[in-house]
Amino acid sequence: MDRQIIRTKNFVADSANFILDQAHQSIGERDEFRIALSGGNTPRPVYARLATRARDLPWELFRITFGDERCVPPDDLQSNFRMARETLFEPAGVPEKSVMRMRGEIDPQIASREYEDRLNVLATERGESIYRHDLILLGLGDDGHTASLFPGTAGLEEKRRKVIANFVPKLNSWRLTFSFPLINAARHICFLVDANKGADLIERVIEGDRGFPASHVNPAAGKVTWIIGQ
Repeated sequence: MDRQIIRTKNFVADSANFILDQAHQSIGERDEFRIALSGGNTPRPVYARLATRARDLPWELFRITFGDERCVPPDDLQSNFRMARETLFEPAGVPEKSVMRMRGEIDPQIASREYEDRLNVLATERGESIYRHDLILLGLGDDGHTASLFPGTAGLEEKRRKVIANFVPKLNSWRLTFSFPLINAARHICFLVDANKGADLIERVIEGDRGFPASHVNPAAGKVTWIIGQ
């Protein structure tokens, strides 16, 4: 695994620039850009910055997916899709066909299977055994979770499925999430971590402490970048 760590006082600008660079590179090499977005508060200003910087991008060449989603309707305040729509899709004029939403409003098992099936179809069209993202954006929770792969949940042990419904006991709710097999198939993974996150947690995850789910992110044929706010 090829890894780089970027510590910056210009977190939002540097994160947006990094994503733009990856987009231009992927479009230049493969005529499309497959990016999976993360949710939560950390990427919100990054998406807003992207919307102001990237109005001239060929959004029709983007394939935008979501690394996880809460089991709520798309207009719910907790919806990752809603956050991305309000900060990026609508301001930047991203066409609907470029966005593949997780349907958090239906049965989680059905929604996860449906999303996986759609990714499998896209992979098959390109002769791939698994859908390979050009870039997956991930966050880091205070408990070391990433996407919706929380400590002590069954989803950590998934070896076959690419998208799963993962029950999180401490939240008493289901989440839709990419599994590690899909995450680790990516060409590039980027952790976006703001300045409020504990330095000890970050270092333990980076050093590979397997007690934290985020430490399981280890693409065999991909790169991992950490952009850490200071």
